[in-house]
Amino acid sequence: MAESGSERGSTSKGNGGLSSMDSMESHRWVFQDEEESEIDFEDNDGDDFRLHNDMDSEDEDSLYQKLIRTGPRIDSFGVEALEVPGAHRSDFEDASFGKSIFLVCQTLGVVFGDVGTSPLYTFSVMFSRAPPDGNEDIIGALSLVLYTLILIPLIKYILIVLLANDDGEGGTFALYSLICRHAKVSLLPNQLASDTRISSFRLKVPSAELERSLKLKEYLETSLALKKLVLVLVLAGTSMVIADGIVTPAMSVISAVRGLKVGVPTVEQDHVVMISVAYLVILFSVQKYGTSKVGLVIGPALFIWFCSLGGIGIYNLVKHDSSVVKAFNPVQIYYYFKRNSYKAWYSLGGCLLCATGSEAMFADLCYFPVRTIQMTFVFLVLPCLMLGYMGQAAYLLDNGGDATQAFFSSIPGGAFWPVFLIANIAALIASRTMTTATFSCIKQSTALGCFPRLKIVHTSRKFMGQIYIPAINWFLMASAVLLVCTIASTNEIGNAYGIAELGVMMMTTFLVILVMLLIWQLNIIIVVLFSLVFLGLELVFFSSVLRGIGDGSWIILVFGIVMFLIMYIWNYGSKLKYETEVKKKMSMDILRGLGCNLGTVRAPGIGLLYNELVKGVPAIFGHFLTTLPAVHSMIIFVCIKYVPVPVVPQKERFLFRRVCSKSYHIFRCIARYGYKDVRKENHLVFEQLLIESLEKFIRREAQERSLESDGDDDESDFEDDPSRVLVGPNGSVYFGVNETDNLNITISEASTSQEPEKDLPATTDPEQSLENELAFLHKAKESGVVYLLGHGDIRAKKESWFIKKLIINYFYAFMRKNCRRGTAAINAPRTHLIQVAMTYMV
Repeated sequence: MAESGSERGSTSKGNGGLSSMDSMESHRWVFQDEEESEIDFEDNDGDDFRLHNDMDSEDEDSLYQKLIRTGPRIDSFGVEALEVPGAHRSDFEDASFGKSIFLVCQTLGVVFGDVGTSPLYTFSVMFSRAPPDGNEDIIGALSLVLYTLILIPLIKYILIVLLANDDGEGGTFALYSLICRHAKVSLLPNQLASDTRISSFRLKVPSAELERSLKLKEYLETSLALKKLVLVLVLAGTSMVIADGIVTPAMSVISAVRGLKVGVPTVEQDHVVMISVAYLVILFSVQKYGTSKVGLVIGPALFIWFCSLGGIGIYNLVKHDSSVVKAFNPVQIYYYFKRNSYKAWYSLGGCLLCATGSEAMFADLCYFPVRTIQMTFVFLVLPCLMLGYMGQAAYLLDNGGDATQAFFSSIPGGAFWPVFLIANIAALIASRTMTTATFSCIKQSTALGCFPRLKIVHTSRKFMGQIYIPAINWFLMASAVLLVCTIASTNEIGNAYGIAELGVMMMTTFLVILVMLLIWQLNIIIVVLFSLVFLGLELVFFSSVLRGIGDGSWIILVFGIVMFLIMYIWNYGSKLKYETEVKKKMSMDILRGLGCNLGTVRAPGIGLLYNELVKGVPAIFGHFLTTLPAVHSMIIFVCIKYVPVPVVPQKERFLFRRVCSKSYHIFRCIARYGYKDVRKENHLVFEQLLIESLEKFIRREAQERSLESDGDDDESDFEDDPSRVLVGPNGSVYFGVNETDNLNITISEASTSQEPEKDLPATTDPEQSLENELAFLHKAKESGVVYLLGHGDIRAKKESWFIKKLIINYFYAFMRKNCRRGTAAINAPRTHLIQVAMTYMV
């Protein structure tokens, strides 16, 4: 069943003086079958020749293959990214001292706001869950906090997890992307061998000496259950990041505002809630101004906050009780649990809050270099946090007082209101930290096909990773306001906070263990030690927060489950849709049978048919042929493909190929993007660069055919033994070589014309043929460029299970209907669009 609709008008001609970039890639040899599938021969960097006979998998009916030499990859659609040159490299290399200070300020404002405000509520929640019976309990609780800070934020994240970044990208999906590069665990079957030749891919195949890594790689690639398990872990971690983005603003803001109860005893809890809601509305309203702008403004404010924490801590240590330094002795933790095991265990749910923001440090890694984050944490953030906690404990040892308001009670009288003000500013900053991390994770998941497409605004022209997602921003605001109004207790919100944070931490731990085994190839003893220490520690913490789940913190689990289902259903539906389009793709025999006119009228012009297939002719093209009275004289299949790397360099972004014989005037372009790349097209510039790149491709193709024509006489020798192929160090291909023979190079020329040219005058002169085809291209361009969009929808068959019908026909269909359409990404005028819808039964 199919439905169609079209909308077209006059097209405007591209103009502008943009010059296209020359590709520096060497020529390549590929096997090519009749379905246009490619099997690339990579250039060899070694000193010796090597046999190379790797083949991409293709349909069973694709049996006949030829060894042909292709032109270099042509950078045809580079304007689609609109990236700053060199943006895929580090934006912070060779930073001066002034630039380093600038980065530290921004890092404080963007990355460390969450963990920096934890002193506002950690002791409050701990002592609400387990009130101290004496000074020894305070020392024990402090010791727990100090060693939690050392083990989780410092050792696990700063020293280990940050090193598992994906070319500067952090978060659960960055780990998933890293794993997908080293083992084929992606459930979407659109991988190409040519993807591994992207320079940012930097694939390191597990060595033969490490049999464990090879076996793990094999298990991951052959087991569908393991692939699904890895995906579930990633989706669960991402869903908890989003849940964390809800609870962090709520917890930070309400903890800061409730300090009013100390300064103004007449303030009621309802007043705290109202002020917190106003703060949250203001916070999310300024989110659109971007990380760089806001980070530069709030960075110095957070620097003052950390200095205040350290200063107040030193003041309290000197004035009240410096004996709290004995909390650095881990034996105090043992005594704490020995005195009251249950109370100490239950207090772990509050103790964990001192490590909140650890995952945000990893998820926000895309904004700043690893070294800057590490140095800032070790030399500024961690010492100030420890001093702040020790100062609170020293005050409680000397004065007692309200342990549930430990931070605000420990502030010296004359400094209360300035510190209260800076604490509220820091709380707003902390809320932004997890919000930006949520934006980053959602963009990564969208690029890798696990989240519906949403509008993404890039807030910085210089740093392409700094983004703002309006729909998610307002969703987080509404959810945070609902959480504050529903659960006004800091203890209950803190428990929900712990659930969200631990959910992310455990998923990250599982994925890092996989990275250690598969990619880093560490000694198994180190991996086991990491697993026992951190996974065991997180499970103990998790058991504590689950104890209080019935108090209202279950609502955060509901948010997490909803987000998980959204991502899983979208991924499942997208996978079914792609597999169906592959099965339904148009046969090349049918295309050849129609002739070069495709059984219809070829009207002057260029048609850009956007589709998701990386191989073959999409079925939607056949629908265009049967629906429209005419098709364009030149057709280009454009596939936008995301590969598991952060950024694809522009010179390696595009694969440009010819489909069928020359007389058909049909080409294919695969535009490859990383999950950090930006797509933002202006159609006029886009068309201009497209034509220039296509012209370059045609010229190089003709030049290579002319150079290779001398080897035509030896073609039959190769066909006798096509499997003997040697690839030389310079990328040259040799075959049919015996030890006693001299090296003879024979070249098989790709036949690009199976029928006489009907659109161009017949000629045997290569130069004349080239000029004729270029004239044809320019004439088609002058007639106009039209964007052909095929919207493929899926519906479950009548005999399908009820659950499948519910998921595909309702949930997935609802998300596809309300997500961002491809027309928005293309950014072409509606008069340049022709849209056809097609429904597949799955």
